[in-house]
Amino acid sequence: MVIDDTNISRAWARLLLRVLDGAGTEVAPLVLSLSGFAPDGIIAEDPAVRQALDRLLKHKGRLAVDDVAFTIFPQRLWQMSRGDRTRLFTLYRATFPRWQAMNRKANGRGLYFERMIMYGRGPCDGNQLEWILSQFDSRMGVRRSMLQATTFDPGRDHIASAQLGFPCLQQVSFEPTAAGLVTNAFYATQQIFDKAYGNYLGLAQLGAFMAHEMGMPLARLNVMVGVAKLERITKSDPDFAPLVAAAHALVTPPGAAVAQPVIAAVTAGAAL
Repeated sequence: MVIDDTNISRAWARLLLRVLDGAGTEVAPLVLSLSGFAPDGIIAEDPAVRQALDRLLKHKGRLAVDDVAFTIFPQRLWQMSRGDRTRLFTLYRATFPRWQAMNRKANGRGLYFERMIMYGRGPCDGNQLEWILSQFDSRMGVRRSMLQATTFDPGRDHIASAQLGFPCLQQVSFEPTAAGLVTNAFYATQQIFDKAYGNYLGLAQLGAFMAHEMGMPLARLNVMVGVAKLERITKSDPDFAPLVAAAHALVTPPGAAVAQPVIAAVTAGAAL
């Protein structure tokens, strides 16, 4: 499935509805591409979809969209750093143990931004983003394959556990173009319900940060996913109804026929 959009909420809603209205619970592969970023790197969102998703995530005991995005890029710390990336990295290193301790079960293996700037080995003391930016700033014509950061580490992640929730994001790369910076992200698998929207938002924020530091606009975000999965909630869950309604309202043009969602029969007459 290929999704190309200028609104992060609509892109995610199209993915969700494709799964809900079709057979099965997976999309493989998925290529999702976002463009139309504002000069400051912000991407358009739909408040109705975003709020409906956050309400459902809270009801199901899952992380809010902003909290998932924070695992990829700490937007709040970047705002506190007032455009100083050295301060951002320092703040993150100082506060990471606290973020990890807040949810040891989920964060015990690390967070994505932590892997990007505290990998444990390599140049710049394992700060892959600083290495990329310092090399880009140091000379013209930097080797394009240099502008990439990995989050997967075979030494830590090749283990025989039946399930492993981290890392699903394997790598990000940054491609300067005439139109601006293109950010690419690669996932082995991705959870559609409780992670995908936050993943896209965090990657967009990461791309905006890198574009800012490279002195160019953010032109596009491409996300490649081997298998996107709807898990941790069922298609027939009646709690889905408000979110599905918001998704259809955003995706379906005015006056067009709306396909009946899979959960329609289940939710008929239900008290929500």
